[in-house]
Amino acid sequence: MFDRYSRQILFKPIGENGQQNIVLKHVLIIGCGALGSGNAENLVRAGIGKLTLIDRDYVELSNLQRQQLYTEKNVHDQIPKALAAKTRLQEINSEVEIESFVLDATSNTLYPIIKDIDLVIDATDNFETRFMLNDLMQKQGIPWIFGSCVGSTGMSYTIFPGKTPCLQCLLGTIPVSGATCDSVGIISPAVQMVVAHQTTEALKILVEDTKALRTKLITFDLWNNHYHLINVNRAKKTDCPTCGKTPSYPNLNDESSTKTEVLCGRNTVQIRTSKKLNLDILASRLQKIAPVKHNDFLLSIEYESYRLVFFRDGRTLVHGTDSVEKAKTIYNQLAG
Repeated sequence: MFDRYSRQILFKPIGENGQQNIVLKHVLIIGCGALGSGNAENLVRAGIGKLTLIDRDYVELSNLQRQQLYTEKNVHDQIPKALAAKTRLQEINSEVEIESFVLDATSNTLYPIIKDIDLVIDATDNFETRFMLNDLMQKQGIPWIFGSCVGSTGMSYTIFPGKTPCLQCLLGTIPVSGATCDSVGIISPAVQMVVAHQTTEALKILVEDTKALRTKLITFDLWNNHYHLINVNRAKKTDCPTCGKTPSYPNLNDESSTKTEVLCGRNTVQIRTSKKLNLDILASRLQKIAPVKHNDFLLSIEYESYRLVFFRDGRTLVHGTDSVEKAKTIYNQLAG
């Protein structure tokens, strides 16, 4: 172990004891896009004991500009990101135990996964999932590291249940915009900057050097040379429904989970059902309508001006519309 991680062990805040701690820890990364793939590679190279990956999407050509684990072959084969990431990460470090799930991150799907998790890294792309994650982590007492980026900007904050303000508290403080990578673009250095902050905070937690944790929210704009640290300690609210004195965890209610949602900026609607799909049966039926691309994890079909991607876990992406009603109509025409 000393040879492989020698340069990391020589770094005094980690040392041999810290490296032993890293090897014993289990991290969950939710989202295997730009932030997720970057953090995953950093942690695997650092010698994390176990890494669990969750992602609901598959590799597309536009991902390759900033999502460092994937290849053109992954695009051609339409491999789910969680599985493509696992394959590449095991090539980097075969000593790390890696578990991957192709599914939508909901409170129901996460509950059985987080039993022995030491830390969660947020690499999601929407605030609905983040608020659900915020409630779940507060309820379970698990630290998590928020991160987001778009254009040349990004931000990160480490949330420790019982110690720091939660995401619900920060909502009035964080300068959130409605921009997405699909609407205004993104440059890869912005991704790498957020990843650097998230992974560094993760290492502090993993080696149990919590005194070194950053207590401020970081925001930056690389293109315009802006970098800010915002003191958010006073943002913690005693009446917060998530981390206050009488929490109700509103984002864990069944009513708050979206069965049909527009994926912001992607001209795509996701339809989520509770039933798993038999892709073989679906493929045999749909190939009578149009050519079908099919692998063990998903099925895709071009239909009229739309492209539908069916996942085994019951999700379907309807590309080519941001109308829920239209997406449901097309879905029902094909899937029944």
